[in-house]
Amino acid sequence: MNASQRSKKSEAETTAVVEAEVDEAIATCGGDVPAALRATLIANPYLEAEIEPLTEAISTGFARGADAQGTSADHEGLGST
Repeated sequence: MNASQRSKKSEAETTAVVEAEVDEAIATCGGDVPAALRATLIANPYLEAEIEPLTEAISTGFARGADAQGTSADHEGLGST
């Protein structure tokens, strides 16, 4: 399978997942499409507000030079005798 075929497969899988999520949102709202859209529009800013401090915390960790284990190079050797 070449890169183009993988990309098309990935796009098809993504489309299928999105369609399933749309169907689920509409079903959750009793089949009412405007209500599903309204719920999505209301939920997005709330979820973005929850993500913002997490994103800032992650960015701060990387800015301090944290490595993959979450330890800073400045703190190597602490706690070991």
